[in-house]
Amino acid sequence: IDVFLARSLLEKLYLFQYPIRPASMTYDDVTHLSAKIKPKQQKVELEMAIDTLNPNYCRSKGEQIALNVDGTCTDETSTYSSKLMDKQTFCSSQAASNVSRYAAAVYKKGELHLTPLHGILQLRPSFTYLDKADAKHREREAANEGGDSSQDEAEDDVKQITVRFSRPETEQARQRRVQSYEFLQKRQAEEHWVHLHYYGLKDSRSEHERQYLFSQGHGLAENTELIKSPSEYLMMLMPPSVEEENDKPMAPSNVLSMAQLRTLPLADQIKILMKNVKVMPFANLMSLLGSGTDSTAVLRCIQQVAMLVQGNWVVKSDVLYPKDTSSPHSGVPAEVLCRGRDFVMWKFTQDRWVVRKEVAAVTKLCPEDVKDFLEHMSVARINKGWEFMLPYDEDFVKKHPDIVQRQHMLWMGIQAKLEKVYNLLKEHLTPKKQEAQSAHPLLVSGEQRVNMAKAKVKQNYGQLEKEFQKQKAEIKSNDTSAKMDVSNIRIKEEPVSDEEPMDTSAYGGMNNGIVNGLHAEEDSIDSLNGHLPGGCIDRVAQELKAFVSSTFKKQFVLTLSELKRLFNLHLASLPPGHTLFSGISDKMLQDMVLDTGCKQILVPFPPQTAASPDELKVYALWEAGDTYDQHRQVLLEIFSKNYRVRRNVIQNQLSQECGEDLNKQEVDRVLKDCCVSYGGMWYLKGTVQS
Repeated sequence: IDVFLARSLLEKLYLFQYPIRPASMTYDDVTHLSAKIKPKQQKVELEMAIDTLNPNYCRSKGEQIALNVDGTCTDETSTYSSKLMDKQTFCSSQAASNVSRYAAAVYKKGELHLTPLHGILQLRPSFTYLDKADAKHREREAANEGGDSSQDEAEDDVKQITVRFSRPETEQARQRRVQSYEFLQKRQAEEHWVHLHYYGLKDSRSEHERQYLFSQGHGLAENTELIKSPSEYLMMLMPPSVEEENDKPMAPSNVLSMAQLRTLPLADQIKILMKNVKVMPFANLMSLLGSGTDSTAVLRCIQQVAMLVQGNWVVKSDVLYPKDTSSPHSGVPAEVLCRGRDFVMWKFTQDRWVVRKEVAAVTKLCPEDVKDFLEHMSVARINKGWEFMLPYDEDFVKKHPDIVQRQHMLWMGIQAKLEKVYNLLKEHLTPKKQEAQSAHPLLVSGEQRVNMAKAKVKQNYGQLEKEFQKQKAEIKSNDTSAKMDVSNIRIKEEPVSDEEPMDTSAYGGMNNGIVNGLHAEEDSIDSLNGHLPGGCIDRVAQELKAFVSSTFKKQFVLTLSELKRLFNLHLASLPPGHTLFSGISDKMLQDMVLDTGCKQILVPFPPQTAASPDELKVYALWEAGDTYDQHRQVLLEIFSKNYRVRRNVIQNQLSQECGEDLNKQEVDRVLKDCCVSYGGMWYLKGTVQS
């Protein structure tokens, strides 16, 4: 088939795509009333008649639309002069930005004639008549409101005018204004419409113009552009798209193509990998770069885009947040983001765990930004914090001590900058070793704890015996009246069988010379070292009374379980050989509580409570010697009859018993001393059951 290129309608031929019309309306039934075009914008408006006699046309709806648009009166400005919607406007939009690859073809007598298209326009219904109806409705409402008062019209004549002087427009402001949507709309509106005349399909003018779709000269000399080789001819018909070439990414972004990645320089490969992965061991990086890559060159490049954290490489903050960028969450500039992320990285050089609230409190960044930092290099653990996502790489640290030392010096410099910016305190600068040690027993099983406690008893047995001999010598010299038969003194050996319960809590690990601070035997007054002498008992009673008195003056209400816990903590703070290490039973402790002016509150716990016996025993200081004694006593009486109480009930009872109207601060003070709030209800301290 011979192919010819027609040039007569070059840059004049448009393809119009009409919307789908009802099946009962053929192309000949549609009458084009008017047409106009804006050539620069390639924008067309066609006004087409609607067949109001068609059975598919709803006449009542057409009358309603005409009435809404034009109102009751008809004049030259009316959109629908027939008081019926008998026409519709279609407005065009460009279907494709680049139409140079499209052509209209006509086949005739074994010849194919091609004419390039200048534009492809899609016609869609325009509903500007609805805007006109709304505008007229607002005008009528304004006229009705404004015509009622002549005084308002008189006042409208006098208006205050504010004079403003415009500043000289900068080049940057001018560029923003030129690129704004409002400016572009204004320029498009300034272009004048060019009115067109429509010729029907069978019109003689249409027949004449249609002949221009055929090439005027069939001689080869006049069609030199088609004297090409097949490959050149195809290239002319289907040239490579410039847009596709520009849109092709120069480097991988989200999904990495390893084949394309390895065509880049080594530094770019490492930067792209670290930017996508964010945290990577050195061994994994070498495997991704392929065999034959020089590790020395990789080490030189990796230090430019990443920092060493726990033997692993973490991408630098300025690589993720380049200059002149900002946070997608808060709009914070890149400099502030880099500083906050550096603080998180530095914290991970000190410890494997980081607490999100601490980071937010120091950096003052929004929670979303802090969460992004942590997700880059750590994993959230429930009730623990954020743990660094990779294990410590000991192999790299041992093989490259020079790199580790250099990175350590860099971190020292970063730490100095962070101290100045964030005013870091000592607690931020030192790793939490004590917390790590106290958290370690949580990973030890119960059987291991029991074995550890038994071993410590055997280990400290000799030390306990020496301390007893020392105490015996002191007592003998100070208290001559209390003579003892040394031959009757025996060293009581701590049982290590599995049948006797032993305290294996975290307090058992404290190296203070005791195994258990309290003994559960109610009737036993034996100590770890045998029967106590008389003088020693007095000193133990004095020390115990001082502890109980000071504790209840601070806490006011305590369960036996909580009191025993505080007593164990008190023992842990005492030096080895203190008199309280002689051993205190539960009965001795409870008797001392009652002797110091405290009372046991018989709280009516619910029948299904899972509390232990020690948690069911509640003690409260009855008289503290201050002005709130009476209020606390009324409060304790309330809780001797109720397990939980609402605040308004407490406040009413206090007002009735004390005979005065208490203000909110006084009620808060009493509640703070003795109670805790949970779920809108108030409980005595230590009695809340989950």
